[in-house]
Amino acid sequence: MQRYPRNLIGYGPRTPDAQWPGGAKIAVQFVLNYEEGGENSVLHGDAASEAFLSDIAGAAPWPGQRHWNMESIYDYGARAGFWRLHRLFTGANIPVTIYGVATALARSPEQVEAMKEARWEIASHGLKWVEHKDMPEDAERAAITEAIRLHTEVVGERPRGWYTGRCSANTVRLVAEEGGFDYISDTYDDDLPYWLPVGDRDQLIIPYTLEANDMRFATAPGYITGEQFFTYLKDAFDTLYAEDKPKMLSIGLHCRLIGRPGKLAGLKRFIDYIQSHPNVWTPRRLDIARHWATTHPPQRKDRPSQMDRATFVTKYGSIFEHSAWIADRAFDLELGPAHDTPAGLHNALARIFRSATPDERLGVLRAHPDLAGKLAAAKRLTADSTAEQSSAGLDALTDQERADFTQLNQDYTQKHGFPFIIAVRDHTKASILENFKRRVNNDTEIELQEACKQVERIARLRLEPLL
Repeated sequence: MQRYPRNLIGYGPRTPDAQWPGGAKIAVQFVLNYEEGGENSVLHGDAASEAFLSDIAGAAPWPGQRHWNMESIYDYGARAGFWRLHRLFTGANIPVTIYGVATALARSPEQVEAMKEARWEIASHGLKWVEHKDMPEDAERAAITEAIRLHTEVVGERPRGWYTGRCSANTVRLVAEEGGFDYISDTYDDDLPYWLPVGDRDQLIIPYTLEANDMRFATAPGYITGEQFFTYLKDAFDTLYAEDKPKMLSIGLHCRLIGRPGKLAGLKRFIDYIQSHPNVWTPRRLDIARHWATTHPPQRKDRPSQMDRATFVTKYGSIFEHSAWIADRAFDLELGPAHDTPAGLHNALARIFRSATPDERLGVLRAHPDLAGKLAAAKRLTADSTAEQSSAGLDALTDQERADFTQLNQDYTQKHGFPFIIAVRDHTKASILENFKRRVNNDTEIELQEACKQVERIARLRLEPLL
């Protein structure tokens, strides 16, 4: 089996109605990353100093040394930035979600107390603010376990949300397997939450953001002024606010970045802006998780990309009339979540049909029955063909209509060597007859191309109710 794990379809054109509380048109969710005291430092047993997300241009790790300037910038976040943001959000009566690095929280008891008194959610941001990408799986699992233990000890309750940030390819699976998280946010792939099957567990994913994020003050290209940050957030808000179905706008913040006065002015302006609009919900991420679990609970469905060959062929072998070999070959394609929809699976099946030999394609055409022909009269059509012909009234013909179809079937097959094929669900009895009378006179090569298109269209319509 060639199976592609990335999900490139998501909700696609089937975006659900979020049904935010109070009929809100948008959920604006603020995250404050609390990393100060959890970053790379030889004081913390790390091999080098931190080099990520600071105002030091071109910062690089200092192996075996403390980086005094880097540490002092992180210290600013804890000493000044946090409290400035605390005043801003409590004053605006907006609860935030803290992504708290467990070791950072352990070194900041007064800030933790303030978070709890403000009824902010304190989610886990891992044990330390370090890269996970090179961690062996067992080591990362142990770090996750220790992060939960320490977080619980420091905060007084275990975290219900998780975001690593500097994650590995295993992180989401390992956190989901732990089994105690209402949501995980280590993705950036949607404007709405969604359920991710992980083994027997359906894990809620609440995607995060790296662009509506003050980290862009410390990266290039990025923001220079608070006004630029405000403008970007305003544009994102206006776009989502105007969409026909409610979405979620995540905003990422850091104490040592947005906590600086010149940057904070842009955030304050944005908060004033959204509070001037009706129907805006500003929840914690945990509130979103609880709402989604209640309003849009997980639903397990058969997924073609996860079936074994026998099940796949049994279920989809009749999509192309009497041609199960098409499904059998399609099973060997690089299938993934994008093929678990009618359009996606149809594309896979159609690829096999299109790449088949001319004789194989002709065999598929000849496997189709005549319209209102002898097989229909003898009730020997497949279930799909019976339903399709019935939908256009071909099972209730007048004597003259039956005679017309019989003569047209004979003339068409005698001239072209295969039966007349049309996606009857797209037509009425009258339009079928009209097309029949016109197409019988076409050149055979033209009809061959048209018949193949109609075969693909029939297959597409047959997949719709199955997926």
